[in-house]
Amino acid sequence: MRDVAAHLTLQQIRLGEALGMMLRAPGGMDRMIDHAARRQAAALTTMEITARIRGMVGSPRRNIGVTHLEALIDALVHSQDIAIPLGRRLELPVEAAATAASRAWSMRWPLPSPATTVVKAFRVTATDTTWSGGDGPQVRGPIAAILLVSAGRLAALPQLTGPGVAELTARLQPRHSRSRTA
Repeated sequence: MRDVAAHLTLQQIRLGEALGMMLRAPGGMDRMIDHAARRQAAALTTMEITARIRGMVGSPRRNIGVTHLEALIDALVHSQDIAIPLGRRLELPVEAAATAASRAWSMRWPLPSPATTVVKAFRVTATDTTWSGGDGPQVRGPIAAILLVSAGRLAALPQLTGPGVAELTARLQPRHSRSRTA
């Protein structure tokens, strides 16, 4: 969880910092982000991580190639990545979650989560706001759960209902956890 919180502190890095991070962790964006977050978590105390996150609130500054919408997705999804394992309930503002879900579903760059592509093959309808998308078997649930599942956070699957949930769950399970048939 410290790594996730440390990742959030990297939302406002400058070009030179980003280039340095790429050189220290070649192999793609995900590898670079993971490496940088782990380094940041090791270098900062919990209080420093918290202070840096609080210091970003309201700032218009963000990473190169990232709009305020991707920053919103990151903040909402990663806040749940921290809260859920701690057994804490952190309500996401419905309007913000709907905005983030709409952006996640429309992203072409940065590349969307692979889970988003899977979820879009279902007719997904929010039960707490007027949001829907996709085409296929019906899935319903709170917009926060839709956002989380679209970002690949399977912990939110139990909040979804409808005839398409079983198929969606099966399609989102990691390949190594699916039962094999010989």
